[in-house]
Amino acid sequence: MIRSAFLIVASTALLDACAGPAAAASRPKAVYLAARMLKDPSAKSVLPAPPVAYRELPSLIPPGHAPARAPLNRVAAANRSAVREPRSEDYLGAVQVYPWSDGALYRLYAAPGKVSDIILQSGETLVSVAAGDTVRWIIGDTASGSGADRRTHILVKPSAVGLSTNLVIATDRRVYHVDAESHARTAMASISWTYPKDVLMALRAGAESAGVPIAPGVSIDRLNFNYRIEGDKVPWRPIRAFDDGRQVFIQFPPGLAQGEAPPLFVTGEKGRAELVNYRIRGLYYVVDRLFGAAELRMGEKHQQVVRIVRGSAGDRGGRRGR
Repeated sequence: MIRSAFLIVASTALLDACAGPAAAASRPKAVYLAARMLKDPSAKSVLPAPPVAYRELPSLIPPGHAPARAPLNRVAAANRSAVREPRSEDYLGAVQVYPWSDGALYRLYAAPGKVSDIILQSGETLVSVAAGDTVRWIIGDTASGSGADRRTHILVKPSAVGLSTNLVIATDRRVYHVDAESHARTAMASISWTYPKDVLMALRAGAESAGVPIAPGVSIDRLNFNYRIEGDKVPWRPIRAFDDGRQVFIQFPPGLAQGEAPPLFVTGEKGRAELVNYRIRGLYYVVDRLFGAAELRMGEKHQQVVRIVRGSAGDRGGRRGR
């Protein structure tokens, strides 16, 4: 320590001698500071601290991954799973009848020079319509009927091919989300909806007034209409199927009461058809268990088969009802 102080004093004196009186007067008084350090070793050094060495830490993000895209990918995946595409069995003439479901995105295919009609529920009052592209898409509204049968129609027409936009339709009952695309020739004439909960309430009220309750203790909030009806076009083909988390209800057309009722088989784990216990309540089969797939069969040699398939949670068919 003493030797270092002497070196500082000697070096400073030599620099002052070479630089001249003016430079020596402006130079820090290192000589006196060094002498002070000799008398008081605890005095702080005025020499600059050595530079701090920084080491770059390895990145915790795997190469090729973009963390900023992760939320966008989740949004895109959610939108894809929510889209409801038109299905041939859901057409009523030229009208695609979607089963209503909260949070679904309903597809509308349009074409230039053609008007597509979005039909709301009878008695439903339109509050507002918002579209993402109001420049290249022409959107208006009108109404048909009167009183309780009055229905609002939202008219959509694109101005060119290859356009896409979305519509948010707010009413006094619900909010509709529609994804619209324009194509060269193919256009959907109209889309509308069925409302499974409303239908069930009306059916249950009618059944109970006739003295034939469908089933006691059915919670409307728990109903799942995510079932597909496939197979032969026969007079006894079911109208719809749904469950309440415990039981499956299969609704048949009125003609079932006039003819023979087809037996119900449930497809087991190994793909084998097994008879299942069920009760007949008016126009309904009530099955006291859930199943993934079942078949209604009629005949022997030329067997008529109708399949009832329960959709998965991510099925684009959504909650079903017709």
